[in-house]
Amino acid sequence: MKVWKVYKANVCEGENSRYSLVKCIPARIPTMESKGSPQKAGSLLLLLVSNLLLCQNVASLPLCSGGTVNCQVSLRDLFERAVILSHYIHNLSSEMFSEFYRQYGEGRGFITRAITSCHTSTLSTPEDKEQAQQIQSEQLLNMIRSILLSWNAPLYYLVNEVRGMEEGSDAILSRAAEIEEQNKRLLEGMEKIVRQVHPGVKESESYSVWPGLSSVQMADEDARLFAYYNLLRCLRRDSHKIDNYLKLLKCRIVYDSNC
Repeated sequence: MKVWKVYKANVCEGENSRYSLVKCIPARIPTMESKGSPQKAGSLLLLLVSNLLLCQNVASLPLCSGGTVNCQVSLRDLFERAVILSHYIHNLSSEMFSEFYRQYGEGRGFITRAITSCHTSTLSTPEDKEQAQQIQSEQLLNMIRSILLSWNAPLYYLVNEVRGMEEGSDAILSRAAEIEEQNKRLLEGMEKIVRQVHPGVKESESYSVWPGLSSVQMADEDARLFAYYNLLRCLRRDSHKIDNYLKLLKCRIVYDSNC
């Protein structure tokens, strides 16, 4: 039996931007206590903790001079929020991938048939921490932005296509919709970080076009589900890359690599 409870938490809200969090407001975050839903409960708990951490960051910010509320958020706080958000997105994408495989992939041989490349493979990105450490900060920031931009269209169509899937996809749909929203939010945050780290530098608009819409609309069920499997696998991979890149940049830029 599923029992729904509602907990109150301080959720930060911005004045002119969802990412420029400058005040905290009480919010009600639902959680579900169910022995059969440990992943969803963990995801909701992570969101609750993230919101509390964000508000702690906001509370530590200096007051704006002259009483204005539209002052600039510090680079340290922007990175703190970006890292929290990227980790949340990666956690959701991992859960969604596992849930999809559990509902639709078992017994279909998707693992052995999986395509190794993703639509973002056209972007030149480091594959591990050692490679990433050799790349300049400006270039790494632009890589993160390019990856996020490359997922705007796939996430939009993923949400719309999943709505038409058979019964049992509610957990996947809710995560897909949340990731789509938070991907936009993280992209907005990255733009603010780039403007502070490299003021006056033109932001890169490069990104990879996703060619897979026809694949997730195929009439053949096995082919269609296999296309979903590869898309979600790529999302999990790229969200992990972004999470690692941001942690590296936070250490390098905010703490002068002393972490």
